[in-house]
This record gives sequence, structure tokens and C-alpha cells, in this order.
Amino acid sequence: MKLSNSFSGALRTFAYFLSSGTHYQLEGIDYLKLYGEEPSAIEMAFAIYANVIELDEEGNVLNAKYAEKRAVDSIRAYCDPSFEVEPPYEQWEIDLHSAPPMKDNIKNNSCQHCI
Repeated sequence: MKLSNSFSGALRTFAYFLSSGTHYQLEGIDYLKLYGEEPSAIEMAFAIYANVIELDEEGNVLNAKYAEKRAVDSIRAYCDPSFEVEPPYEQWEIDLHSAPPMKDNIKNNSCQHCI
């Protein structure tokens, strides 16, 4: 099963605005340095995004903006200790799930470095 086009588009858009420094919910927050200096803060934002986003039966994203808000609030709180995330995160939102295996299980992968 592949991810839906809707999810792919939502994730791409979130990643673009976050990594370009132009995410409207982080205006005035100097967070781009986190990419090189504190990558775990970025990792947590993407984990929250992935944990919070919801899809319907056809794979259409139902709550892209809410997932973005929960994710970028973690970055804002990381950069500004006076910022309080409301409502506070629940454990399921901030869980860091296991990484995939070091090698793909797919045999017909065309990337020779990935086999």
C-alpha cells in the first residue's frame, strides 16, 4: 500500500514551509538553525505531524492544518520557553515510533544503493 496523493501533498507542503523558514505559524521565530544544531526538535515536529494527521477511508487528509499547528507549536515552544502549547500534548502525539530496517524489504527497488 502506498501513501495517498492527499497525504503526500500535505506532507510536502508542510515540509516546504517548515524548511524554507516561511511557515506562517512560526513568523518571528528563528528556528531554521535547529536543522543543523538541534535536529531532534525538527524530528519531534515531524513525529507530531505524523501522529496527529488523520485520513479518511480513501486516504484524503482531514486535518492538515491542525496537524501542522500541533507540530509547529512544538518548535515554537522549543525556541520560546515562555510559549505554552495548548492543549498540552498527549503522549500519543509525541511518541517517537521505531525506525524502519536499514535495508528495504522490496526486491524490485530500482535504486541500486538501496538494495
